[in-house]
Amino acid sequence: MTASNPLNDEPARHLDSTAHLMNSISSQLADRLRLVSPPGRRRPVQAAVPPALVLVAHGSRDPRALDTVRALTDLVRALRPSLPVRLGHIELNEPLLPDTLAALGGTPAVLVPLLLGRGYHVKRDIPEMAAAARARVRVAAPLGPHPLLVTTLHARLTEAGWRPEAAARGTSAVVLAAAGSRDPDSAADTRRTARLLAGRLGVPVVPAYASAATPTVATALRALAARGRHDVAVASCFTAPGRFATQCAAQAPGIVSAPLGAHEAMARLVLHRYDQARAMTGAEPASA
Repeated sequence: MTASNPLNDEPARHLDSTAHLMNSISSQLADRLRLVSPPGRRRPVQAAVPPALVLVAHGSRDPRALDTVRALTDLVRALRPSLPVRLGHIELNEPLLPDTLAALGGTPAVLVPLLLGRGYHVKRDIPEMAAAARARVRVAAPLGPHPLLVTTLHARLTEAGWRPEAAARGTSAVVLAAAGSRDPDSAADTRRTARLLAGRLGVPVVPAYASAATPTVATALRALAARGRHDVAVASCFTAPGRFATQCAAQAPGIVSAPLGAHEAMARLVLHRYDQARAMTGAEPASA
């Protein structure tokens, strides 16, 4: 039996080692190539889910109110289909806001009050409900004052019969009828909306209130009549039909506009407030 010569075995061992190394490199390269998409095809990027938009309505015993805010919710969804949109009420109607937030579970949300100025609900009720939610929740600013709100008020007045030539008569004016609040910030917001609407119409616009603040609609009408303004329309500064809107409309001597309701400008205003709140958290706002 011939003894093995170590010098003759050395090339074989070298070849085995080289083959093993090449196999290892090929295997690692194949694993890495599996992570790379074929030419012309990029791996899809998982988009971050935006916070849900929750429209917060006051609630009303008037069945038209619920129909109106549902229609506005649907319009917001239509303007931004990729956004999860929900509805919650402070009282009187379902779903109540705490139930809406509970159904969202751990999903972050931005609450957009369907209220037209700062007041108790905006400053206390809604933030307290938001604080009790399981997920991170931010409260956006109320809808008013804002030019898009004035656009809706102008559109509703025009639908009711207001004509641009009324400004030239010198006897025309508008009473801006709002819900009213004891909070001075709420009254300041309504006065700001009145000034914006006056600039749009070219006639005096006097704010008046259904409750908790003065003047009332009747008082505002008498004050305007004393100034020679007898052709007065009432602009309903209410998100939806309800007791206060009906009460103010009943006092109108002539033209009275419908509540703001499901108007495209209102839907865009809701999305604008949502985007503002998102921007304040450092998130990129989407565009409507």
